[in-house]
Amino acid sequence: MKDEHLRSDGQKRSFNWFYAVNAAILALAAVTILYPFYNAVLISLVSQKEYVTTPFMLFPKRITFDAYTYIFSSSRIYTGYFNTLLILLIGVPYNMLATTFTAYALSRERFPGKRIITALVVFTMYFSGGLIPLYLLVRDIGLMNQLAAVILVYGANTFYLLLMRSYFMEIPSALEESAKIDGANDLVILLRIMLPLSLPIVATITLFFSVDRWNEWFNAMLFLREGEKWPLQLVLRSIVMSTIDDIGSRNVSIRKTVFEDGVKMAAVFITMAPIMFTYPFLQKYFMKGIMVGSVKS
Repeated sequence: MKDEHLRSDGQKRSFNWFYAVNAAILALAAVTILYPFYNAVLISLVSQKEYVTTPFMLFPKRITFDAYTYIFSSSRIYTGYFNTLLILLIGVPYNMLATTFTAYALSRERFPGKRIITALVVFTMYFSGGLIPLYLLVRDIGLMNQLAAVILVYGANTFYLLLMRSYFMEIPSALEESAKIDGANDLVILLRIMLPLSLPIVATITLFFSVDRWNEWFNAMLFLREGEKWPLQLVLRSIVMSTIDDIGSRNVSIRKTVFEDGVKMAAVFITMAPIMFTYPFLQKYFMKGIMVGSVKS
């Protein structure tokens, strides 16, 4: 009895040390990950003089919103917000429709040529037509300098499609068979049975596409020539790349008083804040969708 008590006490002591070391490592990792974001917010809220004197700070002595005032004083920022929201509101449903319908079709056993089409879809993960053919295609169909080009060139994402396909394959086929007996067609089965049972993966893929659309700038840089049609990321990119003149003319005296690094960090915060504030509400669906959807991937 004494030996068993000592053995259990030793196991308990080592168990506590294991969790303590893990907690310390995770806390250090969390600080390492979070501090750059926190530091970016701090830089956007301090003056150039304070940043030069104390480049490594935990709390600002004096908070100033000059960087944010400078950014939002340009009407181009509001135009960028509008264009990005338009791309988001049209592009995400378009992406979800293309991904959902394709994933459902490829998850059904009776779909003819399923294996060949799936192999072709997977092939696109490793090989593509290239940037020049895409540019020539958009130019030839007359979509240059149109928001439609930014929306339409990005349809179904192969990785997201395979995740959703795997999730659909996890749903028992007996549900589909019983619905077929009751006279339901494939569209009814998808909308009334499959999608309600697939809310975790739908929320996950929607979050993925929303982040992709919110961060849209490369295709816009290729296909949009007029600054009035630029999305928010392209407008803010001009600030981050120190081309402040691209977001509108400014008074020289005002430009001298603006902390350029503060403006850059304010632009970074404006970029990442909407996604950071949205993610916690979808986190539970995000984790479940990734775990279940990747079982057969």
